Amino acid sequence: MSSKLTVTMDCSIDGAEDVASETYSPQKGDPSPEMERNPSPPPESANGDEAENADAIGDTVYSKHWLFSTLSRLIQVVTKPPEESDGQMQLTDDEEEDLCKVWDMAMDKDVAGFLQEFKAPDILLGVIAKSGNPRLTEICVGILGNIACFPDTCLTLSQNEDLGAVLLLLFGDSDPPTLLETSRLILTCVSQKDVSSLWLQRIRQQTSVRGYLLFIMSSSTNTDLLEKVGELVDKLFDLDEELMKSWITAWPSEEGDDGDSCLDLAPCLLEAAKQLRSESPNGLEVYLHIMQLLTTVNEGIQMFASSEGPGKAVWNFVCEVVCDDLCQPNDLAVVLQEQKDALVQAFSVLQALYGFQEQWSSTDDKSLSLLGTILRVIQYQSEHKEGPNNKENAQDEQLPTLSDITSEFLSDICCRTSKDTVAVLVKRGYLTEKNCLAAFGSLLPNYQKSFQHLLLMLSQTDPELADKVREQFPV
Repeated sequence: MSSKLTVTMDCSIDGAEDVASETYSPQKGDPSPEMERNPSPPPESANGDEAENADAIGDTVYSKHWLFSTLSRLIQVVTKPPEESDGQMQLTDDEEEDLCKVWDMAMDKDVAGFLQEFKAPDILLGVIAKSGNPRLTEICVGILGNIACFPDTCLTLSQNEDLGAVLLLLFGDSDPPTLLETSRLILTCVSQKDVSSLWLQRIRQQTSVRGYLLFIMSSSTNTDLLEKVGELVDKLFDLDEELMKSWITAWPSEEGDDGDSCLDLAPCLLEAAKQLRSESPNGLEVYLHIMQLLTTVNEGIQMFASSEGPGKAVWNFVCEVVCDDLCQPNDLAVVLQEQKDALVQAFSVLQALYGFQEQWSSTDDKSLSLLGTILRVIQYQSEHKEGPNNKENAQDEQLPTLSDITSEFLSDICCRTSKDTVAVLVKRGYLTEKNCLAAFGSLLPNYQKSFQHLLLMLSQTDPELADKVREQFPV
């Protein structure tokens, strides 16, 4: 990795070293809760409060002198001759603790601005480029991640071309904590509108990023890392449809020697989703949303529809999530509120892939279970609308979206539903009077053809229930 991070740092580091020539050894911290993570201020001088105020960073109680001292020692580590450092930068326990304090301090806007003014990003870039110490690299990227949380400092940081190049190359690192902090930093930058286009351009040009991220998704078992990488890819695809298309259609030769060219997008997403399924519902939802985004472009649909493509595997996995994890028979209707986002993503993916499922017309358990779940969700929606929080629910944008998706999906399915399928649904308890009436109600007024077909099939299998539907909906 070190050979990939060759960036000229000497000028910036030497300049920063001149500014930070004054050193200071911190004392024990103030025991009060507000000061637990704050380095101790320098010893009192003859000027008392005036000197203390001059040393404070902005409106904080953080000490400029302490920060100068800490960064000066970091510069000394960076500039140490290779023969003295054994090829790897070493940290004492005290040095690591102080750098972690800087990491915490950088969450403050005034401190972040001061670090930017002090050219700390250049110092940290020098450390990242030369460090063979994973923990040191992680801390430096973490500090940059906190600096990037504020628009002004994020803009200055993002305009540093050398820093941008090195950070994207870090996705090829093998250290999970470093990868996590790198993902967090890039996601923070991409999420800020003033600099997002700059980072998107870099990522489009740095084609190895695709291979690095796909490799992480396909091989990592680190839940936090998989979730953060998923959030980053989701944001990239949401902001840049052309980037998403290029990742779908990329040929191995387009990724160059730096990327893992044997990896395809959908199987890597699926592998990460499987890893997160039992450990992180939020992470799983992120990957379902990425899959949903893929179905919004022709390139994604063609990929899923291919006879040797990932469509069947994705269909089976999302079916299992919907049928086994979401809105189970014994759940209360209120659970719909908690799971609505995941249901929207899952049903959107399934509806997009439904036309490619040749086995749907049969009465196999998986198809019946999915249809039963759709009926149950529609029933839950009906009950939720009539519940005590119906006014609050009416303001929830996702619930109408879920209603639209389930109604349209049910309509698609009804057109291919036979009387044998309806008979089995009734026999196994998937189709009850309660959810039957809710289902027929969801098909009106937009899907009358599906309504009539389903009613015809029901009339041939359960005339009594069909009569109740006609009584409720005299179409």
